[in-house]
Amino acid sequence: MDTAVKPQGCTNLKLRQLMRQVSRHYDAEIGKTGLKGTQYSLLSYVVKLGPIRPVDLAQAMGVDASTLTRNLRPLIDQGWIALEDGPDARSRLVVATDAGRDKRTEAQRRWRVAQEGINQRLGPERVLALHALLDECGALLGEAEQGENDD
Repeated sequence: MDTAVKPQGCTNLKLRQLMRQVSRHYDAEIGKTGLKGTQYSLLSYVVKLGPIRPVDLAQAMGVDASTLTRNLRPLIDQGWIALEDGPDARSRLVVATDAGRDKRTEAQRRWRVAQEGINQRLGPERVLALHALLDECGALLGEAEQGENDD
């Protein structure tokens, strides 16, 4: 007789629901700076990695080129990011402006408030356990995908 407990419900749905709740929490704090959470992430990557070619930035962020272009536009329009000439006539580099670095610093403070809020609501032990579980699951799924690509 099979007495093993089997998962119920859709893992994808449960993860999406949790992600929406977490995103709302972070977006509420980061939004106080005029940035969306995704814009803060993009700006942080550019501050950290720039000047950087758009193709390399897209790869580092795990997004496709068209998504990156679409997400860069509002930050360029606000003057927080600029596209500069690259090493040759056909290439461009993405750089954070001084205003962009200031905006990222401001948003980083709000991110810390959001992070501390999550830690407080869930408890540090649960957050540490969640991070470890997510890392472990990501590695296992990454190994599975790699195995599928080797076939």
